[in-house]
Amino acid sequence: MSEAAKQGLVVVVTGLSGSGKSSALKCLEDNGFLAIDNLPVQLLDKFLALRKESGDFIRIAAGMDARESELIDHYDEAFDKVRDLGYELQLLFLEAEDQVLVKRFSETRRTHPLAPDGGLTKAILLERERLAPLRKIADLIIDTSSITPPLLRHRIIERFVESNRRRKLPVEVLSFGFKNGLPPEADLMLDVRFLPNPFYVEALRPLDGRDDKVIQYVLSFPETKIFLDKLLQLMLFLLPLYQREGKSYLTIAVGCTGGQHRSVVIAGYLWEALKESYGGSLALRHRDIV
Repeated sequence: MSEAAKQGLVVVVTGLSGSGKSSALKCLEDNGFLAIDNLPVQLLDKFLALRKESGDFIRIAAGMDARESELIDHYDEAFDKVRDLGYELQLLFLEAEDQVLVKRFSETRRTHPLAPDGGLTKAILLERERLAPLRKIADLIIDTSSITPPLLRHRIIERFVESNRRRKLPVEVLSFGFKNGLPPEADLMLDVRFLPNPFYVEALRPLDGRDDKVIQYVLSFPETKIFLDKLLQLMLFLLPLYQREGKSYLTIAVGCTGGQHRSVVIAGYLWEALKESYGGSLALRHRDIV
């Protein structure tokens, strides 16, 4: 980043309708940007001037496209004002082949913004012509005709998100009891009823899996330790892959019979292990502890 661009980073996301601008904005939002869609170009500097008062380094992703009639006439002046405020401005332009755009609009049954009464092919051509000046000055052009949404996210993150700011997939570890029903929010579900049950130890029965005595009992068995080692390895392998495929949040549910002992111990252990080995936003919840 240049000496004159210390206030923040502004990524203007533009391009052809149906080429993935909404996905690009969502990706940037998920990685710490304040995302605003369809912001009038002449208001961009005014918005940033207000944000500048916070004194923090600011990351803004602003979606602009041919729906705004003033964009082509005023983008040059507006972008200069942004740079004069001390921001680095990057322009991301998304496009796709005509036949791909036609297919996408047909599949979603959405109306092209430049063709409210039909004439899709003509509208796509008109939009290309209108946005040609922006395409010429774009810092990054991505043709989304043949790339998958995960690959699009990867390319955007690689270009616009510093490695130390790339968000890790938020995870919730949840304990529950099968006798009380399956948690509908679970993405991954683990059944730990194969472990010895503290319920049948009279001194442990009234306690729950947060108590040291129950924790020591459950962790005392060799199969528990082997299971936990393999479980942590599996989670550290899976979490980046879920994030790569666009998962925005993951709930790992750990179940035993009543949700009082074994599942609570294992969920707590996994949560602690992920805090040390994975990081990111981690939550722990015991659904069925009374």
